[in-house]
Formats: sequence, structure tokens, C-alpha cells
Amino acid sequence: MTRNTEAAFVIAGTVLASVGVAMVQFATGIWLDSAVALTFVSFALAFGSLHVAFRLWAPNANTMILPIATFLTALGTIEVFRLDPELAALQRWWLVFAGIAGAAVVWLLRNSGVAVLRRYRYLFLAAAMVLLLLPLLPSSWPIHGAVVNGSRLWVRIDLPLAARDLSFQPGEVAKVLLTVFLASYLADRSEAMSTVSRTVGPFRIPEPRHLGPVIVAAGVAFIVLVYQRDLGASLLLFGLFIGMLYVATGRGFYLGLGLVLVTIAGGAAYTMFSHVQVRIEAWIDPFGDYAGAGYQTAQGLFAMGSGSLTGSGLGLGRPDLIPAAATDFVFAAIGEELGLAGSIAVIVGYAFLVAVGFGIALRSRDRFRKYLAAGLTILLGLQTFLIIAGIVRLFPITGITLPFMSYGGSSLLASALIAALLGRISHEERT
Repeated sequence: MTRNTEAAFVIAGTVLASVGVAMVQFATGIWLDSAVALTFVSFALAFGSLHVAFRLWAPNANTMILPIATFLTALGTIEVFRLDPELAALQRWWLVFAGIAGAAVVWLLRNSGVAVLRRYRYLFLAAAMVLLLLPLLPSSWPIHGAVVNGSRLWVRIDLPLAARDLSFQPGEVAKVLLTVFLASYLADRSEAMSTVSRTVGPFRIPEPRHLGPVIVAAGVAFIVLVYQRDLGASLLLFGLFIGMLYVATGRGFYLGLGLVLVTIAGGAAYTMFSHVQVRIEAWIDPFGDYAGAGYQTAQGLFAMGSGSLTGSGLGLGRPDLIPAAATDFVFAAIGEELGLAGSIAVIVGYAFLVAVGFGIALRSRDRFRKYLAAGLTILLGLQTFLIIAGIVRLFPITGITLPFMSYGGSSLLASALIAALLGRISHEERT
């Protein structure tokens, strides 16, 4: 695929988002207004900026990344507008900001490449820890943490003259910074970690001194997230650490250790946190407490079931009956209004994006670029799996967002940064 073809697909995704918003307005009996034009402009600015940045400063970047990202974001934007036009208006601003931020990253790396990130790994680690600690700010401050659905993972900025306070999840950006740190550290230590071992009884374990900084970083991140009761993000970060350790060393020990620790931590969380018990019980039997804990899961199942093969049509379903549909359950809204066909299209889009990311990692000859591409792809794929698995009852609901699709500016920003970094890495490997 050429850059011109990529541009054509980006334009097609922009038109899809605009036409989808128009269809929702017609279906709900509203005449066309500025939302259609603003959707077109926001997509053109966001993904146009990324496309121009790739064309100017990373001309050999993989051409599959932006078309898939545009398609997924378009479907998500349509459903967010369907559920709450006011949230969709905020989402448009966040989308423009995320696209420009991604383009800025490509510009900043135009000469030095991603290798420059390797020098500042401990700075990225420190920044990630600060971001993870921000939700703990006292509620009396203008910038303070907020508890949502039992988890303290939001930061809110009080704006006296605005209709809504500005809120964001700093953990979304923190996970990208932690990925950069891990890729840099493992690039220096992977050979020693994969060959040097210590014998403990019948087992051969990696040398502990090579794992020191990784264990400290993981431990601090997990303690903070557990204190905030953001167990979904804790599970995501844990999967990222284990996955990157396995990619760097090829040792099955890490996968086995990860499975054991997840089992132990899951049991401990179930006994310690009441909201975890509620989520587990809602996962096992959502209809046992239909009017309470199981309501969200049950409504998501009803929505996807009523969607049948092709869905009820944009604006003709009732995804508004699902609590937090624009954030946690946007995939269920897609399943109702676009049916099984639309749901499969979304899953295929994510599968292609993950395949592209791992392909970039496999083709990379430099260890840092290889581990960074693999880590970003693991982050994207695991987050997608956890949220979709929770909606279809393969896994308890974790409360994390669906990349590119869910409402949330911080989620869009993290997704745009991942796309920009993957594009830059692929360019450097082809140059």
C-alpha cells in the first residue's frame, strides 16, 4: 500500500464517521446540524496530521496503521455520539489533540529516531510513577483525584465557568511510558536474563539482580493501582510486564510465574475488595442480581443478542440502557446497532492492528525497537482482549477502555502515541 492509498483510506474513514453521525441524527428525528461538519473536520485534522507527519518525517512507516485506527475510531465516535452528543463534542476536541500530539512525536523523532528514548528510561519511569500518583491528590485542591465506580483513577480539574469539569485518566499515558522504560531496560539486560540462571532446588530461575529495577517498578505501580482500586489497570500492567519479559528472554518461567501470581492476586483481591466480589459475582451469574450488580452485564448481553446478524441500525437500538456504554461497553453498543457483522469487523480490525504491530517487532533488528514495538502491541492487544472478554462474559469486567473506540481523551491520546511510535519504528527498520 502506498502513501496515497493510505490517504484515501483515511479520507474514507473520515467520511464514514461523518455519515454515521448524520445517520444517527436522521434515525433519532434530528435534522442535520454542525455535528456532522465538526466530526469531519476533527477527523481530518487528527488523522490528517498523523498522515502528513508520516509522509514528511517517516515516509517508510507501515501504511496499515492509520487506516485501521481511523476505521476503529470512526465506529467508536459514531456510537459515542449516539449515546451522548455532549460527550461526543468533547471527544472531537480530544481526538484533534491526540492526533496533533502523535504527529508531534513523529516530528520530535525525525532525526534521532526512537533510540533517543532509550537514554531517558529512568525519566520516563519517574514520569509514569507521578502520573499514577496523580489520582491520589486531595479532593479540596482545584486539581484532584476522583472516585468512579469504586476506583480512584481519575483526575479532575475544576473549571468554574465550564458546564463540565475536565477529567482524564493519567494511567493511560503512564502505561506507554512504562513500556518505553521496560523496552530500554530489557534491551540492555535480555541476553544476561536469558542465559544466566540460579539453581533453587530442582528449579532454575533468572539471576535476581537482573530483575531488580523491573521488580521495583512493577511493585510500585501495582501497589499504587491496588491502593486506588484500579485492578483492571493493575492486571493490564502485570500482563505487559510478563509479556515483555517473555519476549526478551524466551523463557517459559515468566509465563508460569505470571499465571501463579495472577491466581494468587485474584484470590487476594476477591477477599479484600468488595467491588471485586461484586464484579466476580456479576460475571458468574449476572441474572442472580439483575437489578443490582449484574445489571450492566445483563444489559450488554441483551443488547448484543437483540442485534442479531446485521443490527438494529445506527440510532435505532437502545444501547443507552447500558450503564457506562460510552466508556466500558461501547463494544456492546456496536453489537446491538451493527450486529454480529459489525462486531466481527471491529475484532478483525484489532486483530489486523495487533498483527501489524508484531510484524514490525519481528522485522526489527535493533533490540530496543523490537521490544518497544512488541510491548506497545501487547499493551494494545491485551487491553482490547480484557474489555471485549468482559463484555461477552469470558472474563470479569475490568473497567478499562477499548482503544480508539471508547470515550475518553486520555485513552485516545495513549492510542495515538502508540500508533505514532509503531509507525516511526517501522520506518526506521525499512530505512
